[in-house]
Amino acid sequence: MKQPNIILILVDDMGFSDMGFMGSEIRTPNIDKLASNGITLTSMYNCARCCPTRASLLTGLYPHKAGIGWMAVDFGLPGYQGKLRNDSVTIAEALKPAGYRTLMAGKWHVGGDFDPRQTDLWTFGDVEHPTPRQRGFDRFYGCLDGATSFFAPHHLMDDDERVHVETDDFYLTDAISDKACGMIEESVGDDKPFFLYLAYTAPHWPLHAPPEDIARYENAYRGGWDALRGSRHESMIATGALQNPWSLSPRDKAAPAWQEAPHHDWEAQRMAVYAAMVDRMDQGVGRIMGTLERLNVKDDTLVLFLSDNGGCAEPLCEDGWCKAFPSTLPDGRAIDSGNRTDLRPGGATTFMSYDLPWSNVSNAPFRQHKHYVHEGGISTPLVAHWPAGIEARGFVHQPFHVVDVLPTLLQAAGVAYPTEYAGQAIQKVDGESFVPLFKQPSHQRSAPIYWEHEGNDAVRMGDWKLVRQYGQDWELYNMVDDRTELNDLSGKSRQMREQMAGMHAHWATQVGARPWDELIARARSRYAEQKP
Repeated sequence: MKQPNIILILVDDMGFSDMGFMGSEIRTPNIDKLASNGITLTSMYNCARCCPTRASLLTGLYPHKAGIGWMAVDFGLPGYQGKLRNDSVTIAEALKPAGYRTLMAGKWHVGGDFDPRQTDLWTFGDVEHPTPRQRGFDRFYGCLDGATSFFAPHHLMDDDERVHVETDDFYLTDAISDKACGMIEESVGDDKPFFLYLAYTAPHWPLHAPPEDIARYENAYRGGWDALRGSRHESMIATGALQNPWSLSPRDKAAPAWQEAPHHDWEAQRMAVYAAMVDRMDQGVGRIMGTLERLNVKDDTLVLFLSDNGGCAEPLCEDGWCKAFPSTLPDGRAIDSGNRTDLRPGGATTFMSYDLPWSNVSNAPFRQHKHYVHEGGISTPLVAHWPAGIEARGFVHQPFHVVDVLPTLLQAAGVAYPTEYAGQAIQKVDGESFVPLFKQPSHQRSAPIYWEHEGNDAVRMGDWKLVRQYGQDWELYNMVDDRTELNDLSGKSRQMREQMAGMHAHWATQVGARPWDELIARARSRYAEQKP
């Protein structure tokens, strides 16, 4: 078999149940079609947060070994330097010497820290701020940092040049899709296999979407989050998206009952905008697949689709995240930031998030959200589609992790993982290829899976998962019987708990994970030094 083209699609902050084929009311016909003609890994795990997941996905290493144990902030430690380490190799760097044209459109966020309020002072393409072009990609269009306005991005790159958006009809999701289609056209014209890393910023806040897409969901969410969590759960059970008919986790304790929540119309509108952002992203996937079909390369293209973490519960109040972003649009109009009930969500002059209760819907049937390593924070399905290479169809429930993506893509391409790159010895890969799943859906991952993020810890070994929230006790669950983590067995299975806790402690030492209290102290010290 000849080398396939490869498209790796990563979306931002989309939860476990947000796609149509996973029980959602949101229209995702193009992703649904990929799923129906391929396989879906329902127990694909990420690293609970955008930067660590992207680092693991691109390098096949746990995030601490890739250099981003927390976020794109330098703590002066090898595991927390805020950018990809030089003793790691990206998928692009591994595939390029094998003849692949390497392309990226979308969000980078693994190349150092940037202040969105001071874009004119940014340096990029240097040792401290490597761009995709320094990490193996021939082409790049997109954002270097973590979030931005969809209508007027504060910073946008086209290869090595900054792009200033000067039109009033710009929408970032569409621009990413359009640029990706153009890159595919160029590569197929050169008769070279291509690897495209398509990293959408949607549906990460701010809540921004075209009016025509919002209108499609105008009345969809007036029934509220409680009813919607229940209906999605029932749909997942009916379609076989869940391995077993687990009980739906209770509504998050921080979320009020819908009947008791104020501002029903405004709340429904927030979720309508979020749905529109997912819908628009799916339309872009449809254009990508249409381009492949028109160029007669769809059958020879391996497509993977997943999200970087679960739904995001961040409230985005005026005195929080919003202060880090520009307060005006390029034309001078003021941006009214924060989750303000006196403003209609969705337009360019707003800067909102959909908040915890709706995130609880996105992550149904699980507990918790982005940041956390309970299932709601780390579980998002992976869709694999490759007509010439995947024989299996349907749902696959065995656990895998984003560290497994690099070895999978290299095996599919017939490329060996390098022991050195650019004169630098490269760390041994942590992941395992899941290419065998393409023909044998019963294939199992052999090694345990580990997590550490902000002091939230977990290990998955076979059917068992040990997990704890920062500052709390270990909990133990059987994932086959109880993946919604409602029946803690830590008191009944103490030997298993202690064994897995010991495994996690050993792993944390090996990868260089540090106590969260220590990192908080380091952050305070470093920021104090930077103050004038």
